[in-house]
Amino acid sequence: MPAGRVNYREPAGDPGFFGPDSMAWKVHANPVALAVGGVAAVILELAEPRVRTGVWEHSTFRTDPLARMQRTGEATMITTYGPTRAAEARVAMVTRMHERVGGVTPEGQAYVALEPELMTWVHLTAGWGFLNAYRRYVEPRMSLADQDRYYAEGGRLGRAFGAPEPPGSVAEVEAWFDRMRPKLVPHPIVGEFLDIVATTSPLGLAGRALQPLVVQAAIDLVPPDLRARLQLPVRPLQLAAAGPVLRAMAAAAALAPNPIVRDAHQRVGRAAA
Repeated sequence: MPAGRVNYREPAGDPGFFGPDSMAWKVHANPVALAVGGVAAVILELAEPRVRTGVWEHSTFRTDPLARMQRTGEATMITTYGPTRAAEARVAMVTRMHERVGGVTPEGQAYVALEPELMTWVHLTAGWGFLNAYRRYVEPRMSLADQDRYYAEGGRLGRAFGAPEPPGSVAEVEAWFDRMRPKLVPHPIVGEFLDIVATTSPLGLAGRALQPLVVQAAIDLVPPDLRARLQLPVRPLQLAAAGPVLRAMAAAAALAPNPIVRDAHQRVGRAAA
């Protein structure tokens, strides 16, 4: 097996951190939800000065954004669909990287990446982004009970990454948004991030044509008050095009699960939905 690849089929029967009946296996199977939700999550993360400084000064996002995006996507798939040993290994690797991250923001605020508040914010914004993009483009009528279940099921992974008490319901996530709102501020780096994402895609030229629509969809996903506070660029024509294009792509993806999802279902002896 090539270096860096994960055998999602082994060991047989191991459901990993979540399992085939989990909301994560359902939500994360759709690449549109991951793409749009992932960008929305990073917008919210970069709006927090300590997270922003840690990401921008201690990662390769500026110098090699495509590789950074691919690694982030790979981590999501491994921790969702991989067998337990693979998921735990990826969590350990990311934690070792975070242990080296710390410093002082340009505004003079000291930080370390593994600070519980920051790890909780990163964990919950990722889940919030994926879930709400899924609701927007795949299943608008998802029940509140299923949304709560998605957050509750993610608690094990959040604690593994260093979030001591990750929110386990929509109400708890909303309470965390209220807690963090005063700390979220506009910054040129957020715009730089959006420019990078709008012109970078792992799918080559075809993907690059879609990226501006993904960015606008992600901006539209951000709560309106935060969208205004962070001065996010809204382009109505691109947003109008994003809706039907991304919904069509999400519907097509749902009919053809990717190999990682199929392998995970085969590993636990279940047919992919």
